[in-house]
Parts: sequence; C-alpha cells; structure tokens
Amino acid sequence: MDRAVNSLVGVGVGPGDPELVTVKGVNALRAAAVVVVPVMDTGERGRAEATVLHYVDASKVVRVVFALNERTDRARREAAWDAAGGRVVALLRARGSVAFATIGDPNVYSTFTYLAQTVGELLPGTEVTTVPGITAMQDLAARSGAVLTEGTEPLTLVPVTAGSAALKEALEGPGTVVAYKFGRLAAEVATALRETGRTEGAVWGSALGLAEESIRPAAELAEGPLPYLSTLIAPAPRHGGRGGKL
Repeated sequence: MDRAVNSLVGVGVGPGDPELVTVKGVNALRAAAVVVVPVMDTGERGRAEATVLHYVDASKVVRVVFALNERTDRARREAAWDAAGGRVVALLRARGSVAFATIGDPNVYSTFTYLAQTVGELLPGTEVTTVPGITAMQDLAARSGAVLTEGTEPLTLVPVTAGSAALKEALEGPGTVVAYKFGRLAAEVATALRETGRTEGAVWGSALGLAEESIRPAAELAEGPLPYLSTLIAPAPRHGGRGGKL
C-alpha cells in the first residue's frame, strides 16, 4: 500500500490570547503528528508556542529557528528559511503530518508562506493547507471598541516595517487604516497621523490578550520605540449618523 501523502497545515493561533484559537485550529494542532513553532535564534518562547501549549502536550512540539526579524541581511534570512524548510521536510518524511503554528492568520504576513514555498520545492507532492486565525486588528477592534469598517468604506492594511510613507498615503484616503509592526517607528506613525488629521479616534495596542497588554488612544503614542508587534487602527472619518456610509 502506498503511504499517505505528506501533509503540512499552517494553523493561525490568533494574536496571543489562547481563547481566540478556533475549534478547527485546535483540532488541526491535535491531529498532526508534530506541531512546529517558530522561534528566534535567541531561543525565547514566542507567542505561537505559548498558545499551542494550552492545547497540545509539549512532547509533540518542535521548536524551529527562523530569522523572524531579519530584514537587512538577506543571505542570513534565506539561509534560515532553507534550514527551517529542511527541518520540516525531515519531520514530514519521518512522521507524515506537520502543523505549523503561526500567530494571527497563516495567509496574512506570516512566516508560513515562506515555509510552504520551501517545503514544496524540497518535497514535491506535499499537501499544503491552512486554517485561518483571528488577526491582531480584529482583536484590537474588539478590545478597544474601534469599528473597522462600515457600509462602503475600504480597509487598508499596511506593514510599517519598510517605513511610514505607505502609511501616510493610506491615511490620506477615505477608509480605515490598520498599521502592523510599527513599534520601532512609533514617532513616524504619530507624525503621519497628525499630518493627515487622523489622530482623533485612532487607537493602538500591543501584547493583546496577554498580561502585559496595552491599549491606548493614538494621541498617547510614545516618541520612543514600542513593542515590535504593535497594531494601530485609524477608523475612517464618519459623519452623517447611523448608516451614513451605506
């Protein structure tokens, strides 16, 4: 009998609160032979690992090093992706099924995208699927009361890792703007909000669902760096009362 197809599933485990993992996500983690969690080369436990351990035994979890924050040394980043892909391929060959836990959603700015591409090249025929997860912007909206969209409003999601220019351009538009990973450029984000008149009503948060959670008005953005995984919501300007954007 032919062996079953190797299976790699990317599971979104939410922004940090273990209660925000979906039932389907928990089932996928428990069904896999191995659960891989990404860690930085410094070795500390990340949010994905901490969340996973609420649902599966530690003996089933394999920590794989990724250059998660490496943006300047491309060779080092590519080498880390190749090494991680090779490690996962070895697990697939040995165990058949691997779940990769990623914070947020596996199809939204996730390391899983690069892992899946690498595994597909190293082990053709691997079945790759994903289980969606709750994103930081959804969690921040729920915790702060900020409404993401109404009626015909557009929603723009901007990673600020490459600078604030794209964020400022989005803020000049009519819709709600969400900024991800802006902690190191907090001062630039505060300036962009102020120059576009979008500070009022905007909110930022970090460590959502964790003991060190911080949720504050954007008017209180610190000049110094904030946690890397900080999230900002600048709601669309709304006038005309209920249903004004329909």
